[in-house]
Amino acid sequence: QVQLVESGGGLVQAGGSLRLSCAASGLAFSVYNMGWFRQAPGKEREFVAAITYSGLNKYYADSVKGRFTISRDNAKNTVYLQMNSLKPEDTAVYYCASDTVPFKLKLETSPLKYDYWGQGTQVTVSS
Repeated sequence: QVQLVESGGGLVQAGGSLRLSCAASGLAFSVYNMGWFRQAPGKEREFVAAITYSGLNKYYADSVKGRFTISRDNAKNTVYLQMNSLKPEDTAVYYCASDTVPFKLKLETSPLKYDYWGQGTQVTVSS
């Protein structure tokens, strides 16, 4: 049974930082690209960042570029999202997800291209 478990969310003031973690089990973590998405109340789920299975390539949404950093530790089956200079508009539930195809070279931004999802972790940024 595949499980993705996010942690690290919380309440932070604008300008602050948080580090999200997503621990995976039940899948061959090191062969799948991983992504972070977020969903604010009343809005659709949106792409935040993605990383290839090797960790060599990364891609970010324009809204977080330069502030967020995605990374992974394949030995720990964990993907991270370091979030700096947080803004109130970053408030959302953050989800990690695994791609559907192993060893993919292309990083996907559509949620439809991701197979397994975590339960989400709430990030709230106060102004």
